[in-house]
Amino acid sequence: MATLNPNFVPTRTEIREIQVALGERAYTVHVGAHLLRQVNISELCHGRQVLVVSNEDIAPMHLDRVLVQLSNKKVECCILQDGEEMKSFSGAERVFHRLAAMRAARDVTLVALGGGVIGDLTGFVASLWMRGVSFIQIPTTLLAMVDSSVGGKTAINLPSGKNLIGSFWQPNAVYADLALLKTLPRQQLAAGFAEVIKYGAIVDEGFFSWLEDNATDLMNGDLDLMSEAVARSVQHKADIVARDERETGDRMLLNFGHTFGHALEVASGYRGLLHGEAVAIGMACAAELSADLYGGTLRQDAERLENLLKLFELPTHATIKARAEDMTRVMRLDKKVIAETLRLILWRGVGKAEVSSAPDEAIEKVWRSRLPAATAVA
Repeated sequence: MATLNPNFVPTRTEIREIQVALGERAYTVHVGAHLLRQVNISELCHGRQVLVVSNEDIAPMHLDRVLVQLSNKKVECCILQDGEEMKSFSGAERVFHRLAAMRAARDVTLVALGGGVIGDLTGFVASLWMRGVSFIQIPTTLLAMVDSSVGGKTAINLPSGKNLIGSFWQPNAVYADLALLKTLPRQQLAAGFAEVIKYGAIVDEGFFSWLEDNATDLMNGDLDLMSEAVARSVQHKADIVARDERETGDRMLLNFGHTFGHALEVASGYRGLLHGEAVAIGMACAAELSADLYGGTLRQDAERLENLLKLFELPTHATIKARAEDMTRVMRLDKKVIAETLRLILWRGVGKAEVSSAPDEAIEKVWRSRLPAATAVA
């Protein structure tokens, strides 16, 4: 388990390496500022062919520095539109057609250069092309660095539900270059911190307190603090994935806030709400539900979480027009439903998450408190 070092003072060029211990599928997550200038990505591209998948916003800013790294390979690029709608059959089809056009063999390597959408989509395609080829993650958002690029969960969405079609397919490596975050809009940076806060909320109260103390400097992009926040988050995820790669036990805890959040994304048509913003609202919902069900000091813990989310400029209430009963119904089309029972990640306080369930009427009560009053009535 990762430990917080209060005396840690990283240099601007230090690279921290976190191992994801999965036997033959093990790999390293590299974290550091300007690491794309220091590492050799091509070493992990074992064949001659490489396809870089990115989007129209990211490619103009960061593609050149990746192509320099791959100058000894035969490289082609697939540049998609930005947005969650690319995480779909049509988005995957575009990448498949590009692979076919370049006559990609089984030793081709795909490189995902972008946020969570690009990473999930590229990994999904890599898992299926010729029954599975190698891929590398170069996340360009904080959310992707600390969450979606690590652990091998790949997927595409349907209009009726998020991540319903997917596979487990681990990357060869993850390169989290903190310098890329300097180009990230403040709203996107804040959205990424939702996933950082999640790790403190579910397994590490000390980290949660550290985030409370350093929220302002982290939002202002302090690289020393950012290095610690990202490495600490990645270590927590790596530890959990190593114990439970296929999400049958501990890994389910990483879904804290996500079942509520995914329902918000579906209800909004994947528009107008960033994934991290949806997760932030979802965590506030899960904490409120826990307080309603278990009582005790959980109301104070829920308020503490809500205050921390606000320090990172994240929403805790939804603005979409929807009814509480409809949101609960959307939640039931979720991967975490087994034998018609919706499994939720609730908690017994900061750092103490658990897999549980709740009656529909309790879930609907929470939705009524988090949705606009005029539309939330069930």
